[in-house]
Amino acid sequence: MPGPNVPFPPMEALLVETLPTGDRWQYEPKWDGFRGVLENDGGELALWSRNGRPLLRYFPELRPLGDLLPPHSALDGEIVIEREGRLDFDAMQMRLHPAESRVRKLAAETPSRYVAFDILLWNGEPLHARPLAERRAELEKRAKGFSLSPISKDAAVARQWLERLEIIGLDGVIAKRLDLAYKPGSREAVSKVKHHRTVDCVIVGYRTSAKRIASLLLGLYREDGTLDFVGHTSGIPQALQDQLQTLLPPLLEESHAGEEWGRTPGGGSRWSQGKDLPWHEVRPELVCEVRFDKMEDERFRHGTRFLRFRPDKDPEQCTWEQVRPTPKPDDPRLSDLLAGRIA
Repeated sequence: MPGPNVPFPPMEALLVETLPTGDRWQYEPKWDGFRGVLENDGGELALWSRNGRPLLRYFPELRPLGDLLPPHSALDGEIVIEREGRLDFDAMQMRLHPAESRVRKLAAETPSRYVAFDILLWNGEPLHARPLAERRAELEKRAKGFSLSPISKDAAVARQWLERLEIIGLDGVIAKRLDLAYKPGSREAVSKVKHHRTVDCVIVGYRTSAKRIASLLLGLYREDGTLDFVGHTSGIPQALQDQLQTLLPPLLEESHAGEEWGRTPGGGSRWSQGKDLPWHEVRPELVCEVRFDKMEDERFRHGTRFLRFRPDKDPEQCTWEQVRPTPKPDDPRLSDLLAGRIA
């Protein structure tokens, strides 16, 4: 665990629908990686996850940062991997491998970087007790050689980040109170806004809990007509529950051996949600629109939110093209963001 002088666990963020505005707020991009508190505890470098798990063995290429951090110093930041100008969270997941030889191989092939966004201790000085406005100035003055997260006090810039930076893998925008000290484990000083998108999916099945429909299982079509399972909805409100109990049972069919389906991206059971709930396959005839935030390993990272049925759309129109943005020549790159070239 971090040394006794490091404020821990890290500050958390409260998810909100709209950006808070006013003179008390500072905005930063929301990095899509692993949160990490980088600490030099008397000459011994450590990198701690938000729940106190040591991460440095999985990211050995970050060890040289210890030369930039004086004893009894600590920074808060994010470990990220950049590939082709954008963040790659799937590559981050691959790094949590038990074999040291595999870790070394991946560290060479997909090196990570550490993006610092807060300063906690420096030469034993408890900078975390100061308000963020002072901490950011100290971070810029002292953390020479580190990649620093860009900031802005302009809400218009933050909104532009929210709209433009999804293409490079950013996960939204963070708003932090300039007038508050670092608050370990608290959401009081930090808010986050995510860029939610919508997509039309085919309902390919459902899970049940007792007699209730617990979640809908969703599918998208490839160009060759193969149907892939891509995720599930979170929670079914009662009004929708009654409607689904009428619509879905008539579509039930025998489970197939898989010959009509694409392999589930990432392997494993195509119906796997990490729950031991019964699943029921249905004919892919119903289309619904759902809201989601991120894709990971060709599945929705989190449960999606059901928005509405789409009787005006054919199931075959529910394709992967909806969630795979077409790159454009003028798209921003991660290096532009870190260099301050994206306003």
